Amino acid sequence: MTDKLLITQEDGIATLTLNMPDLRNPITDTDVVEEICAAMDWLNSDQSIRCAILTGAGKAFSSGGNLKHMRDKEGIFNGDAIAVRNSYRAGIQRVAKAVWSVEVPMIAAVNGPAYGAGCDLTLFCDIRIASETAVFAENFVNVGIVSGDGGSWILPRQVGLSRAAEMAFTADPIDAETALAWGLVSQITPPEGLMDAAMNMAKRIARNPPRQLRLTKRLMREGTNSTLDQVLELSAAYQGAAHQTQDHAEAVSALLERREGKFNGT
Repeated sequence: MTDKLLITQEDGIATLTLNMPDLRNPITDTDVVEEICAAMDWLNSDQSIRCAILTGAGKAFSSGGNLKHMRDKEGIFNGDAIAVRNSYRAGIQRVAKAVWSVEVPMIAAVNGPAYGAGCDLTLFCDIRIASETAVFAENFVNVGIVSGDGGSWILPRQVGLSRAAEMAFTADPIDAETALAWGLVSQITPPEGLMDAAMNMAKRIARNPPRQLRLTKRLMREGTNSTLDQVLELSAAYQGAAHQTQDHAEAVSALLERREGKFNGT
């Protein structure tokens, strides 16, 4: 990993920090895309990880696209229409798919402005906790482009079609209080308390059986595009497997004995 994405791990909780604060943490650069996708692969493969937190260094969560690269036609913005299309497919669209598909619960700790692809990045996470200084903007039309990273798919699912249209058509930012009222975030904290709040949430999640957490998330993801019958069939299969685990037996015993369960993923 490069220092553009910092990763720490403690007690089954991974913290990923976008670390280009001088540029407000853009996520369209090729090396950043590779780092994020590699980190998602690692989260999926490391069964000791039970929850992850994604945040940004400095005053911003993420500006989304690298505006200087847009201006100078560099990176994924270089070339004709077909070249740019292919660059989006090989770049920022991979980030959207990787974050959406990561198996462990993901908390976005939104420490400041989240614009464009940065806003969408928070939406592909499972839970969003916002600092009072957080601002969210689906501002692609403001820079003369459209959402190329799946924002038109995820935003209406998070805030409803009318509010998604308002954000996308006006490009106006919404503050943390509005984001809370619209259901875009779960809670707001003072800036100094953001990471503590995210870690507390992560610990509440990580205390549960790890395999069952991943299966639960997978069922919720399947539910976004499947029929009820399809989800019921899949959940029955998952349930059959879950009932055979040692963690299930431990969870039942712990509840009956009124103690905390101790889970090891088996």
